[in-house]
Amino acid sequence: MDFRLLPFVSLLYLLSFLDRSNIGNARVAGMARDLNLVGLKYNVAAAVFSIPYALAEVPSNIALKLFRPSRWIPSIMLVWGIIMTLMCLVNSYAGLIVARIFLGFAEAGLFPGIAFYLSHWYPRRKMAMRIAIFFSAATVAGAFGGILAFAIEKMDGIGGLHGWQWIFCLEGLATVIVATFAYFYMYDYPETATFLTETERRHVIDMLKEDSRSLSTGFDKKYIWQAVTDYKTYTQIGIHMGLLVTAYSISLFAPTIVNQLGFSAARAQLLTVPIFVCGCISTVIVGILSDKLNIRGPFIIGCALVAMVGYIVLYTHTTPAAGYAGCVIAAIGVFPTVPVDLAWIGGNVGGTLKRGIAIAMVIGMGNLGGLCSAFVYFDGPRFHHGHGTILGWLGLSIVLTCFMMYDYNRCNKNKVHQCATGGIDKSQEDAFAELGDDSPLFRYIL
Repeated sequence: MDFRLLPFVSLLYLLSFLDRSNIGNARVAGMARDLNLVGLKYNVAAAVFSIPYALAEVPSNIALKLFRPSRWIPSIMLVWGIIMTLMCLVNSYAGLIVARIFLGFAEAGLFPGIAFYLSHWYPRRKMAMRIAIFFSAATVAGAFGGILAFAIEKMDGIGGLHGWQWIFCLEGLATVIVATFAYFYMYDYPETATFLTETERRHVIDMLKEDSRSLSTGFDKKYIWQAVTDYKTYTQIGIHMGLLVTAYSISLFAPTIVNQLGFSAARAQLLTVPIFVCGCISTVIVGILSDKLNIRGPFIIGCALVAMVGYIVLYTHTTPAAGYAGCVIAAIGVFPTVPVDLAWIGGNVGGTLKRGIAIAMVIGMGNLGGLCSAFVYFDGPRFHHGHGTILGWLGLSIVLTCFMMYDYNRCNKNKVHQCATGGIDKSQEDAFAELGDDSPLFRYIL
């Protein structure tokens, strides 16, 4: 399963993250000059992506539940690939805004969709490493994007296009090609996967059934309502927003921050590569450790504290070397928190539809943090407002994570007491199938 699923979905997310964040590389490559992006115009162009992206995520996961993943995911990917390719024709600020809005709508379904999709294949305690591998594609995209942008810039003038326009064109075409291939390669669910033998299929299905305590897998609007009215969903939104604001700020502004530390534009593109490579390595390592120990909250807190150290260095030092080290430390800390948090969210929601809605709500509303990260980096070269704001968001995530660890532990103790006093055991699990994670047999992961 790992061999058949993870490399491919990681490639899909790599292209997704590359296409949404290459605006940062394009800015350094001359887009800001050619489109006259003065003042906060670039910030607005980066931010407008987040609004349709947030609004479309829940509907997309509902559609994923209704339709086959092997049709829905390649379709939305094909659409955003075409949009990205056509962004090479943008010749005005207004055109850039419109293109980013449509890109946000089209890309919205991939990240929550893949997270939801993987939850149909793996049990809860094995999800963090898989999501970490999948999410590490984002950090690879950051590194690859810097190298690619450095190379593509050399095409400036070919075909009458600027170097930054070629960045959009070639990266969009790559997405279109992979999306077309995805129609034929992507699998739906274990029940229909042709690469599994009957024995393997039965083992996977039984493993997932045991992990879910026989909770409902059907489609009913009451499960949507369960997710929408659960206070835990909104607390997790707060945690995820703080983490995503930080992750997005690195992705959108790393080339600019490095550039304004005193490095040339071309060198800034290349110097972003080690930042994202270090983030990628730490993401996979933390995901493996989180699964091995079957805990989530302490890893989120620990990594967020590491990220805070990086931003404190950025905030307090003026030399290019210290600032660059701060960027690396921040990436090492923040990138692992996102997949661990997603595994925490998906593992603590019972029932497939409720899980899909909760994941989409957390990622969708959390992505509204992209609006914040797009506007706080305006006072270079020190970026005190940006770095200070990020420190505040990380602090919020740490506080809310501590609360959720306490609350999940309290709920588990109540469920143990309820089972002991009511004589409830696994033989009665079908009777609680429609309760989701409110089932007395369901246990939260801390």
